[in-house]
Amino acid sequence: MKKLKTKNYLRLTARFTNRLKTAPKVFVGLSGGVDSSVSAGLLKEQGFDVVGVFIRVWSPDFLPCTWREDRRDAMRASAHLDIPFMTLDLEKEYKKEVVDYMIREYKEGKTPNPDVMCNKEIKFGAFFKFAMKNGADFVATGHYARKWQYGKENIEIIQEGIDKSKDQSYFLWTLKKEQIPKVLFPIGDMLKAKVRGLAKKLKLPNAEKKDSQGLCFLGKVDMKDFLSHFIFGKKGNVLNEKGKKIGSHPGAVFLTLGQRHGFIVENEKTNSKALFVVKKDIKKNTITVSPNKPDERVSGSKEFLLIKTSWIVPPQDGKVYRIRFRYHQNPLVGIILKKDKNFWISLKKPFIASSGQSAVIYDGDFMIGGGVVN
Repeated sequence: MKKLKTKNYLRLTARFTNRLKTAPKVFVGLSGGVDSSVSAGLLKEQGFDVVGVFIRVWSPDFLPCTWREDRRDAMRASAHLDIPFMTLDLEKEYKKEVVDYMIREYKEGKTPNPDVMCNKEIKFGAFFKFAMKNGADFVATGHYARKWQYGKENIEIIQEGIDKSKDQSYFLWTLKKEQIPKVLFPIGDMLKAKVRGLAKKLKLPNAEKKDSQGLCFLGKVDMKDFLSHFIFGKKGNVLNEKGKKIGSHPGAVFLTLGQRHGFIVENEKTNSKALFVVKKDIKKNTITVSPNKPDERVSGSKEFLLIKTSWIVPPQDGKVYRIRFRYHQNPLVGIILKKDKNFWISLKKPFIASSGQSAVIYDGDFMIGGGVVN
């Protein structure tokens, strides 16, 4: 295999690997896509003992089945790189911890993030435990995220990826600080174009494969169509900010704050405007829409209670942080308060956030942890 000229993205592991008499073993989660395949190739080039692992998850019978094709692509990449390959069946775990969780949250009118739960329970949950149990020194994925040292104690922490359009640090806030030293993100300091270029240099059989978009592992999924197989939706009213009915929707449980589609506006005066969901009432089965996005409105709240918090680095009282309630959201500014053992976000400006959303906290471009909006 041709030696690649890459950045020294494994600086944090250098001292550890140099002490080992044998090459450190890393289990790479291979999805069949370009990012994870290039990650495996880079790690092998760096001298790691690489094992490719395809994670099989639950797939509903009403969606096109792609896991066999993805597994075949992962096998071909492994064969081309000349690394061992195995399949890890996590079908039951995925259904219980990701899908059932998502359905349960939506039924309660919340806005869950299944990709966060997928990373917590599957990639860095069951897969991580499997790898460690079977002799791995590290686990690697194709996430666009980095690791670096933080603070006076030089704690290993997750940092935003170089490619801001692909950065996936938002989805990793549930990782434990004890796990991070054993996790590698080989492409986190690269732009997507660079990764594509390396895939071609490696002559990977999936070098031209398109990126997957949408729900973790399941790909591009229309959330309303997906949920409609598990949740009964009832037609309800669309209201303007004055409480006047201006349209209808298929069920408030299917809609989330900030959404600008999935409902019908019947009033001619408002039909030409782009309207966003800014409020929903599950009991009354109504939604309220506005021409202003939730993060552009003067109404809302400045304080939010966080539950199920997880901190790589505990937040400091009074320190100003960057906060995201949604993936790729322009960060808001605020502080983290601790009241009676509970953590609260206090924002500089009001914002409308949904219960169930992940609030992820950044110190500059370092992701220190987060929680779920209550």
